[in-house]
Amino acid sequence: MKLKFIIGLLLIVLVVAGCSTAAQKADLVIAVPQDPDFLDPHKAEAAGTQEMMNNVFEGLMKASVEGMPVEAIASDYTISDDALVYTFTLRDGVKFHNGEDVTVDDVIWSYTRAGSDHPGIQTQEALVGVTIEAVGENQIRFTLPEPNGAFLEAMTAAVIDSSAVEGMELEAADEVINREPIGTGPYRFVSYNPTQNILLERFEDYWDSDKAGRLETVEFRLFADNSAALSSLLAEEVDLLPRITIDQIASLPESYEVFEGQQNLIQILGLNHDFGPFAKQAVREAINYAIDKDALIDRVADGKGTKLGSNMSPVMDYWFEDGLADLYPHDIEKAKQLLEEAGETGLSFTISIPSNYDHHIKTGEVLVEQLAQAGITANIELVEWLVWMDRIYFGEDYEATIIAFDGKLDPHPVMHRYMSDYPQNFLNYSNPEYDKLMIEGLTSIDQAKRAEAYKAGQRIIAEDSGVIFLMDPSLLIAHKKTLKGYTLYPVYFQDVAPLYFEEPGA
Repeated sequence: MKLKFIIGLLLIVLVVAGCSTAAQKADLVIAVPQDPDFLDPHKAEAAGTQEMMNNVFEGLMKASVEGMPVEAIASDYTISDDALVYTFTLRDGVKFHNGEDVTVDDVIWSYTRAGSDHPGIQTQEALVGVTIEAVGENQIRFTLPEPNGAFLEAMTAAVIDSSAVEGMELEAADEVINREPIGTGPYRFVSYNPTQNILLERFEDYWDSDKAGRLETVEFRLFADNSAALSSLLAEEVDLLPRITIDQIASLPESYEVFEGQQNLIQILGLNHDFGPFAKQAVREAINYAIDKDALIDRVADGKGTKLGSNMSPVMDYWFEDGLADLYPHDIEKAKQLLEEAGETGLSFTISIPSNYDHHIKTGEVLVEQLAQAGITANIELVEWLVWMDRIYFGEDYEATIIAFDGKLDPHPVMHRYMSDYPQNFLNYSNPEYDKLMIEGLTSIDQAKRAEAYKAGQRIIAEDSGVIFLMDPSLLIAHKKTLKGYTLYPVYFQDVAPLYFEEPGA
C-alpha cells in the first residue's frame, strides 16, 4: 500500500512546470489546505482532492444538492425488477475537455478500471464482478452478480477518455491520466504546481449550458497553514476561505461574510486496535467516558457543531440511528474505574494529527486536557498531510489519530471502512456482527431493510467504542460579500460553476 501511494505522489510531482501560478490573479481564488493525493480520479482517496477535482470529472451520475445521485453523463437509466440489471443511456453531445465525444467504449473502459484491483485504484466495490457491455451505440448495461444498494453511488465514479491512453501499458496509462486529467465537467484542468496551486479553466463546450461555469478561471491555492490562508484572504489575494476558524472570524472586515451549514463530516479520535491497550474494550470505553464532547464543541467550534455517537451524521436522516451521542456521558470516575479494571492505570499514547487541519489540532489540544483528568497522558504529534496518508492511513503506523471522513450519497461507503476485510480499515476494528449487517445493508433491495441494517451497525460500533466519534463540525466559509451563488452539498465539493461576482451597486 505504501509503495503504490509513493508512486502516485511521484507521478503528481512530474506534472509539467508550465503549471506555475498564473501571471495574473484568477477570476476566483479558493484557499484549500492540502495537495491532491492523486489527480487520477480512480486513485484519489482524499476528500480534499474531490473537493477540487469534482469540478473536472463526472460519472454517469453525480451528486445533487439534496444528496442523491442524479443523471450526469447519462440522460436516464432503468433498473430491472430483480435489481440485477442497470441500463444507462448516454446523453447526446457530451464532450471531454480535449474535444473528443464521450462514447460507450469510454464508459465501459472507465468502469471496468474503477472496479478492478489494478495497483493504486480505489476499487469501487459495487463494480466488482459486474458485467459491463454495450447495448447499441448509446447504451451501457451493467449486470450485477447480486443486488447492491450502493450501485448508483458507484456510478458517480469518473468517466475518463480511454482514447487518450489507447494501446498503452497500464503503468504508462496511469502516468498519463495522473499528469493530464481529462474529464467532462464544467471546468477543465490547466495545471498543478505542488504545494502551490491547481488552476482550472471554464470548459466552453460543457453539455449543460444552464449549469456551465460563470467565471473564466479558478485557482485552488494551497495553504498548509490556516493563518497564512487568512492573511491572504485579508490581503484580497484569496476570495473564498472554506473552514475558517471561529477565532479568525472576528478579524474579517465588513467586506466579507461567513456562510454556515452542516457538512456531513464525521470527526473521530481513531484508535489503532493493534496498539495493545486499545485492543481492550474497557480502555476504549474509558476514553469515551473521559471526553466531554459538549465542552469540546464549545471550545473548538464555539458550539457550532453536532455531537456524534456513531459513524453517521444526522444530516443523513433516513439512515441515522438516533440516541447514540450520549451513550457514553462524560464521567471521569467511571473512566478511572474502567482503566483500573483493565490494568491500564497510567495509560499513555500519542495522537498523530495532520498539521494542515487547524480544527483537528485544536481538538487534540482539548482532548489532551480532558483525558489528563482521568489520568491518561496523550501526547500530540503533528505530521504533514502526505506523511499522514502514507504512514498512518496506508501504513497503520500510529497509536491514535484525529481525522474526519466526508459524507457520501449512500450509507455503505460511509460505514464499510470499519468492516474487518476493508483494505483501508486502518483502525483495525473487527466485529463479525457488524460485518454481517454491512453485507445485509449492501445486498438488500428494500430500502427500509437497508436502513434497519445500517442503524443496527451504528449501534454495534458505538457500543464497542470501536471508534471515538466526536462531532460533525459546522462548515464555516468566509468570502467576499460580492461573491454569490455558493452552494452547500452533503458531500465534500466546492462547486465553482454557479459562483459569480456581483457588480458594485447591483
